[in-house]
Amino acid sequence: MLKILIPTLLLIPTSWLAKAKWLWPTTLLHSFIITLFSLAWLKNTTETNWSTLNPYMATDPLSSPLLTLTCCLLPLMILASQNHLAQDPLVRQRIYITLLVTLQLSLIMAFAATELTMFYVMFETSLIPTLILITRWGNQMERLNAGTYFLFYTLASSLPLLITLLAFQNKTGTLSLLIIQLLGPIPISPYVNIIWWTTSLLAFLVKMPLYGVHLWLPKAHVEAPIAGSMILAAVLLKLGGYGMMRLMLILSPLAKELCYPFIILALWGVLMTSSICLGQTDLKSLIAYSSVSHMGLVAAAILIQTPWGLTGALILMIAHGLTSSALFCLANTNYERTHTRTMILTRGSQMILPLMATWWLITCLANLALPPLPNLMGELIIISALLGWSWWTIIFTGAGALITATYSLYMYLMTQRGPVPNHMISMNPSHSREHLLLTLHLLPLLLLVFKPTTIWGSAY
Repeated sequence: MLKILIPTLLLIPTSWLAKAKWLWPTTLLHSFIITLFSLAWLKNTTETNWSTLNPYMATDPLSSPLLTLTCCLLPLMILASQNHLAQDPLVRQRIYITLLVTLQLSLIMAFAATELTMFYVMFETSLIPTLILITRWGNQMERLNAGTYFLFYTLASSLPLLITLLAFQNKTGTLSLLIIQLLGPIPISPYVNIIWWTTSLLAFLVKMPLYGVHLWLPKAHVEAPIAGSMILAAVLLKLGGYGMMRLMLILSPLAKELCYPFIILALWGVLMTSSICLGQTDLKSLIAYSSVSHMGLVAAAILIQTPWGLTGALILMIAHGLTSSALFCLANTNYERTHTRTMILTRGSQMILPLMATWWLITCLANLALPPLPNLMGELIIISALLGWSWWTIIFTGAGALITATYSLYMYLMTQRGPVPNHMISMNPSHSREHLLLTLHLLPLLLLVFKPTTIWGSAY
C-alpha cells in the first residue's frame, strides 16, 4: 500500500518544485507511474481475499478495482485540465494540481481503509478538495450555489452515519472490518437494527445519489471544471456504492419491508432521470442525469443483497466510471471551442472534427451498453438479479434501458449531425492530447471485454 501512497504524497512537492515549463509534463509522468504500480492490485493471489495488509489498510476483490480506477484518473485529469488552466497564474496551477493529488490520497485511503472510522474521516475529507475545485475553478456564477448544495446534502446525510458508527463501536468494541466479519450477528432489537440501517444507508444513498436526493449532482457537475466533473462522476459517486456494500456485510440482514421503498425509489429514479435526459438542452446536465440513472440501477442491485446483484453493481460502477468520465471530456472539448454547453448550438461537429465524432460515437454506444462492453455485462447481471427478486422490476429496468439508448443516440445526433452553424466554421482543430485522453479512457473499457474477471469482486 505504501508503494502507492508515498509516491502520491511526493507528487505535492513535485508540483511545487517543478519549473513552470515542466510542471504539467512532470506531474503527468509521475502520476502515470503511480497508475502502472496500482495495476498490481488487480492481481489478488491470497486465499483470504485480503492482500497488501497492514493494521489500517488492505485491498480485497471489492476495493482493488475501485482503487485502480482512482489511480488511473489522476493522469487523465491532469491531461484534461492543461488547456483549461493555460491562462492561469503559475501558483494557481500548482494549487490546482495539489488539490487533485489531495483528493486522490483521500480516496485511496477511503477505499483501502479496514477501520470504519478511517473510512468515514476520508469519506468526508474528499469533500473539501472537490468543494474548492467547484467554487474556485467553476465556469459560471452559479458555482457558489452548486458548492452549497453539494456540501449541505452530503454533510447533512453523513452525520447520522457517524452516530451509527459510534453506537456500533460501543456495542462491539471494534470497527475493524477484519474483526467484525468474525463476530457473527450482533444481538440487537429489530427496531435498533432498522434505525442503524436507515442512518447508514442515508449517507451512501445521497452520495450515489438516489432519485429524490439527487439535486446536488446536476448542479455540481454543470458548474465544476473538467477535473471536478471527471472525479465526481468516475469515483466520488462510487464511494456511496462501496460504502453500502461494506456495511451490508457487517450489519444484520436488512428487514425485507425496509428495502422495498428504497428499491422502488431507485428503479423509479432510473425511469424518471432517463426521461429527464430526453428533455435536456445542456450537454453536461444531460450526462449528469445519465449518471443518476445508472447509479439508480447500482443502488437497486446492492439493496436486494444477492451475490449476483453485488457483482453486477461492481462491474457497472467501474464501466460507468470510465464512460461518464470520457463523456465529460468530450463535452469539455466542445465547450473549449464553442464556449457553450447548449447542444443545438454545437451541432454539425462531425463535418469539422471527424475523428472526434468517432470518439463521440464509441462513448455514446458504451453509455447505452453496447455488447460486448462491460456496461452491458453489468446491466444484464443487475437486470437478471432484480428479475429473480421480483418479475415486476423488468418493467422499470427494461423501459430504463430503452430510454437510455434513446437519449444516448439523441446526444450523439444533436452534437455531431445536422447543418454546421456559421459561428462554428472557424473552429480550432482537435489536439493529440485530447485523442490520447480519450484513448486512455476507452482502452481499459475495451480491454475489460477480454478479461472481465478482474472487476468481478469474486469474494462477493
